[in-house]
Amino acid sequence: MSDETGTQDSAAGPIGDTERDGGPRPEPLRFFGTSWVGHDNGYAARRAGVAVGSLAAAAVSCLVLRLAYEGIRIADTGPFVSVLIVVMFAICSAFAFRNTWEGFGKRHDPQRQASLRGMLAIGFVGSLLAYFVRSLVEAPGEKLHREEYEKAREAHARRTTRRTGNPSRKKRRR
Repeated sequence: MSDETGTQDSAAGPIGDTERDGGPRPEPLRFFGTSWVGHDNGYAARRAGVAVGSLAAAAVSCLVLRLAYEGIRIADTGPFVSVLIVVMFAICSAFAFRNTWEGFGKRHDPQRQASLRGMLAIGFVGSLLAYFVRSLVEAPGEKLHREEYEKAREAHARRTTRRTGNPSRKKRRR
């Protein structure tokens, strides 16, 4: 499908000249595809949906954690275990929030992420809250992807820029 300007539309939006001639393509973001590039194709609605969805998921998760805590309390395991559970979830959630927030600005080391998988799973509420807060400003991860995409476009433009004149006709100085 093409519009009146002659550019083709993909599922993610119009294809620019850089992509048509084999240049870099933007990396799609979860829930946003490549709409983050031009803030088109329902970008604002998607951001609002992500914000509401992540906040709702965090609220439901807190309710489930509260029910689990009540189950532990009913089991009469003692105050030490109850405090330990609360502190564990608080610390893991804070760590998951920080880790997720940092992931919006730089790429994580895959080995480190694999070793932290358990702690991040326990602190999933922190990750959901980081997603919510970031989606109030931009698509989560948009800044990082935009920087990488702009660098790739600049590098591609430098590689494909044509020189003027014939280099073999240059006079050589001795």
